[in-house]
Amino acid sequence: MKGLAMLHLEAIGWIEKEAPACGPLDALVRPLAAAPCSSDVHTVWEGAMGDRHNLILGHEAVGEVLETGALVRDFKPGDRVLVPAITPDWNSLEAQGGYAMHSGGMLAGWKFSNFKDGVFAEVFHVNDADGNLAHLPKGMDLAAAVMLSDMVPTGLHGAELADVQYGDAVLVVGIGPVGLMSVAGAALRGAGAIYAVGSRPLCQEAAKGYGATEIIDYRDGSLAEQVLALTKGRGVDKAIVAGGDVDTFADVLKVLKPGGRIGNVNYLGSGEAVRLPRLEWGCGMGHKLLTGGLMPGGRLRMEKLAALLTHGRLDVQPLLTHRFTGFDKLEEALLLMKDKPRDLIKPVVMM
Repeated sequence: MKGLAMLHLEAIGWIEKEAPACGPLDALVRPLAAAPCSSDVHTVWEGAMGDRHNLILGHEAVGEVLETGALVRDFKPGDRVLVPAITPDWNSLEAQGGYAMHSGGMLAGWKFSNFKDGVFAEVFHVNDADGNLAHLPKGMDLAAAVMLSDMVPTGLHGAELADVQYGDAVLVVGIGPVGLMSVAGAALRGAGAIYAVGSRPLCQEAAKGYGATEIIDYRDGSLAEQVLALTKGRGVDKAIVAGGDVDTFADVLKVLKPGGRIGNVNYLGSGEAVRLPRLEWGCGMGHKLLTGGLMPGGRLRMEKLAALLTHGRLDVQPLLTHRFTGFDKLEEALLLMKDKPRDLIKPVVMM
């Protein structure tokens, strides 16, 4: 099969590989639409997860089942399916403990383009098909469905990690596609004021559409000072970090009230340590909680997220700024995600 791969650090290219085998619980899927992610950029050009050689990239796709294993009950060849970016092993001890995304070890539920070939291939493998695939709702736009693989669940998980409650003042740092879904998630969970941080006008307008009540441009001065000015010195109840780097948490901690929570869903691709200022953390006793999590995967999650789209609770069309047609356009779309022109939120490739 043909696939777009990470050849080694800072290099991508098309390669030919043997097609994957289908185990008794598994499925082989042909992509119908796929999307590159900033995570692919971090992996290739920052070496965030270490060097990889000839590893096919991609973890966002919707597809058609080509083959199923003998023990798969609920899917058959020809079915159109949603495919989560995170495909846990559901019989693992970690899954039984409530952290399926870490089945087999930390981050090991993230298999595509991490330690097995991803979805930017003519055929890709899905483990535990009954537990990880979901049927594509009839009439759902394929490009919108791809957003359910990663952008929607990761962004909404930020709101879950931050434990956003009714009326909370919420800060969302970073309003790329994941951050925009964090804004949407905070609004869906009943946030009051939502302060969204980003510099690109297109993303700022989208953030307002998803429920942001204030836009903060980090280029206009200190993030912490701007938030404190807008909140009259009170700060925020909760914060979601969906962008920035290892130094971003310092400003966020400064504006977080005691008892507040920071939910991080940003893939920190570089830097040795996260910096937390001692005094603003209450000398370690400020009851300010920082937690970061890989999005939940699996079938049930995908079905519930799909219900948000089919029942009109969430519209992902504002994310879809660039559409390509043709398998060979994957490389162009990935490089677009790397360069991030100002008119880009998310590119999708229709096969």
